[in-house]
Amino acid sequence: MNRGITRSVAMLSSSVVLTGLLAFNIHTSEPVEAFPSAVVSRSSLPTSKYLTSRLAAEKRPGNPFQTLFGDIASSLTSSISGGSMNNSNLAELDTILMSMVSSSWEDIRSDLESKQTPEERAFRSNVEKGIGLASPLNKIRLFDESNKEEDIRVTLYRDHASWCPYCQKVWMFLEEKKIPYRVEKINMRCYGEKPASFQRLQPSGAIPVAIIDGKTLNQSNDIIYTLEQLFTGGDHKPMLPSQDDTSKRMQAQKLLRLERSIFSAWMNWLTGSARSKGSFINVLNEVENELNASDGDFFLGETVTLVDCMFAPFLERMAASMIFFKGFQIRVPKGAKTDYPAINKWFDAMETLESYTLTKGCYYSHCWDLPPQLGGCTFEDGGEISENAINGERLPDGSRGSWELPLEPHLGGVEPDWDWCGGEDVAKREAVERISFNHAAIVSFASRGAGSKGLIPYSAPLADPNAVPNEAVKPSVDACLRIVSLALLNGVDAVNEDLDKIVGTLSKQGGSQHVENVVASLAYLRDRIGVPRDMRLPAARQLRAHINYVISKML
Repeated sequence: MNRGITRSVAMLSSSVVLTGLLAFNIHTSEPVEAFPSAVVSRSSLPTSKYLTSRLAAEKRPGNPFQTLFGDIASSLTSSISGGSMNNSNLAELDTILMSMVSSSWEDIRSDLESKQTPEERAFRSNVEKGIGLASPLNKIRLFDESNKEEDIRVTLYRDHASWCPYCQKVWMFLEEKKIPYRVEKINMRCYGEKPASFQRLQPSGAIPVAIIDGKTLNQSNDIIYTLEQLFTGGDHKPMLPSQDDTSKRMQAQKLLRLERSIFSAWMNWLTGSARSKGSFINVLNEVENELNASDGDFFLGETVTLVDCMFAPFLERMAASMIFFKGFQIRVPKGAKTDYPAINKWFDAMETLESYTLTKGCYYSHCWDLPPQLGGCTFEDGGEISENAINGERLPDGSRGSWELPLEPHLGGVEPDWDWCGGEDVAKREAVERISFNHAAIVSFASRGAGSKGLIPYSAPLADPNAVPNEAVKPSVDACLRIVSLALLNGVDAVNEDLDKIVGTLSKQGGSQHVENVVASLAYLRDRIGVPRDMRLPAARQLRAHINYVISKML
């Protein structure tokens, strides 16, 4: 392994990772950050500057440090001009906008609740209690009301963004074994500072960290094996073969060595050149053969084990990054031809597990969070079609944008849909729930798109926790996001009349610069929707597309 790859593996192993931050999942009293990084279009359409993610044309997610000094210089000035509107004009515009969108956020919440299932209506209450379906929002996890908070023995320190692979496997393991736990969320260095209290607990700053029965453990594998030893019987199912099953235990050890081999082969190709492609494919074929030889859909048979938890975070990121950076497809929609049917069958089996679907990220999130944690990823010819689709630029057939309504199934064949989430209506309600619950903080966050960059840049391309929002644009952004929410709930036809009036008013009263500031704010928000942190992929796709619908009316 060369020095560059060694550095990349060391960085990922220490979990210094991931872009974006927190917008939908915060309480209004907490600092407002946002989603994963994003991208801009190379399309010839004149409106593509804002209809696709805004980073790709400016810088692909290769070396995140290349433009660092330029970002420092640009942070001293506003990213977009504030325009020439005076306070009286702004006040008049705000008053007009208030009257144009007939539904307040309270009205939108009421409309949403009338359409939600009982389980959906109980979501926030269950998150607070730590019961019911798991969520990245959980601060405690009890599973059901038979467990009490005072009896929790485990505290997990994981990343805010819900994207760290090492945190993911511990998180999955806790869920699969139904071990009650607390969650403390910690920034990653590429998008923020770590609190001094955590640095005292973990001087290296690496995550995950777990405190189990008062003992601090700071390596993911140590945490997992300790949990397996301490939590047995009852709801805590075993995640390793029994001591008596010597053959299965030996197979588990063999597979765990294979997991490290595929990780190394992936790192070599992802951060290196095509010379490493053959080695990666050889080891991937070994993984395919092992799964094909299994007497079930999982690595050790018919039930999920510790081995699957070890493989899952990295096979997930391989599927995303290889098609984006290299044009090499591993995961395919059901029924599509593939050289890796057993691996696809394994993914299908994993997606039946709540422990996995809770923690699963999307291609867009992974392809922009990997470069900051690795110090860069390398592109190869053949990947641009998939890259464009993932970035929201164009579908593989080139017919239109991939973040435009109506949404194309499976992103045109690039990324399988998450059918296990439910239908379109479920996804739309999920998106509205996240926006409406925290609308004030989200509006403020979005308005950074027309504000000033922070003075201290971070390596994650669109992570800017010190950015300053443009206060003048907030009421206009608020009105547009209410329109987005109403369109998600009732269809775009139901909002077209109000939307046309808003666009006309923004143009007439605010002027072209104000309109551009509103569009930039909406695009800023759209590009930072994080999966799984903020919502699941179907909801994220719906929200991005409906924001684009509003943007398209302004251009």
